[in-house]
Amino acid sequence: MSKLTSKLGSWLRETWYFFTSTYFLKNFGKLLGIALLLFLGLTFWMRCYTRHGDSTEVGKYVGMTYEDAVASLEDDNFRHVVLDSIFRVDEKPGLVLEQNPKPNSLVKENRTIYLTITKRIPDEVSLPSLVGNDDYNGYAKKLKFLDIRTKSKQVFNSKLEPNTILHFFFNGKKYTQRDVTKGLKVPRGATLEFVITSREGGKIKVPDVVCMSFDEAEFLITNSGLKLGKVIEDSTVSDRGSAFVKSQFPMSSRVSVGTNVEVQLTQDKPISCD
Repeated sequence: MSKLTSKLGSWLRETWYFFTSTYFLKNFGKLLGIALLLFLGLTFWMRCYTRHGDSTEVGKYVGMTYEDAVASLEDDNFRHVVLDSIFRVDEKPGLVLEQNPKPNSLVKENRTIYLTITKRIPDEVSLPSLVGNDDYNGYAKKLKFLDIRTKSKQVFNSKLEPNTILHFFFNGKKYTQRDVTKGLKVPRGATLEFVITSREGGKIKVPDVVCMSFDEAEFLITNSGLKLGKVIEDSTVSDRGSAFVKSQFPMSSRVSVGTNVEVQLTQDKPISCD
């Protein structure tokens, strides 16, 4: 037991002498210095590489034109990617609608900012058929769903139902049901001006029916959106159908749709008509 204790004591003394020797301390100091330099160097490199602890506030680019947003992003040391481009009615083309990250977010320098902008060239859509679908109100609702705007102008028509589409204009050019049937596309956001029928309102010119036979005069008056009013026959009239109009009231003027036109008849064609 005493021999073992003696050996242990001897080993401990040798170990102590080794760790406290100038040789060990000198080399240990060198190793510790190298390790410290490596640690500091690695920490500095990681700091530079990741910009650890540094952050930049993201500006607000929504509402800017794409060109202005790109210039601002470059000034802020950000990269950018256009994530999507969409069409919106009433929005200027090339306008930034959304951004990610959001404004005022804190991010690292050189971060990529993702943008959503409005399309410069809107999509084109095919117009629905007008065959069996020529009621203006119903057709306008379908076009609204396609982001197509409409406006209308009424013209008198006694034969067709009110609000029936006769034709429409786009960019100054006239289009009919036949053009739509062939296949017609217009850009989203376009405005179409429809000409539709009406049986009320507006002013129309009274046709001159003097010297016409009564049958001819009646046909022209009723098909002009007016009504045949009082018919006055002089003593010569024996057959109203073959009689002639010698005067009318009102004469050639503009009146409201549905106005009565009074005529005076005589059996023989007046001399003044020759």
